[in-house]
Amino acid sequence: MEQPRKAVVVTGFGPFGEHTVNASWIAVQELEKLGLGDSVDLHVYEIPVEYKTVQRLIPALWEKHSPQLVVHVGVSGMATTVTLEKCGHNKGYKGLDNCRFCPGSQCCVEDGPESIDSIIDMDAVCKRVTTLGLDVTVTISQDAGRYLCDFTYYTSLYQSHGRSAFVHVPPLGKPYNADQLGRALRAIIEEMLDLLEQSEDKLSYRHKH
Repeated sequence: MEQPRKAVVVTGFGPFGEHTVNASWIAVQELEKLGLGDSVDLHVYEIPVEYKTVQRLIPALWEKHSPQLVVHVGVSGMATTVTLEKCGHNKGYKGLDNCRFCPGSQCCVEDGPESIDSIIDMDAVCKRVTTLGLDVTVTISQDAGRYLCDFTYYTSLYQSHGRSAFVHVPPLGKPYNADQLGRALRAIIEEMLDLLEQSEDKLSYRHKH
């Protein structure tokens, strides 16, 4: 019996500030060239650095694709590794976006929880990817920075009950090139899908007995 194909949505961000070329979108386009194998339908989107667009777009992507997993990729000028974010935060959004806008409430979801964790075990993903011997270092973080990256992550986690992930990449050439970032993303997402599948097998196993 053929397995139904899984939909995976991966987003990168458009230009902002000094990032006239956003490494996250370049990395996602590289991932798109590589693909995620025959059993996965990969859908990629470039998200503008705008709070209001994020609030509208994230629910629309879930509705359109009913994805197995959504992975958001963002650039961090401070990052020197590929960083897996464990959680998104609801409050503290004071930075203006590309439209010179920030949410009046400075939060993502009125009355939402303070922070939401991804259901994916990022420590496990990090360990697994590290053992693959890629030429890219992968690390873990619990603070996605209270700007559009964090805002997008929280919005997505809220929408998906935790079935989202966020990966920060360094700017291009500091130290990784586009190809290295694309390959790292592919490895990371494959491990995430693998972990999700294992935890679902356990759940369905419990329900059958």
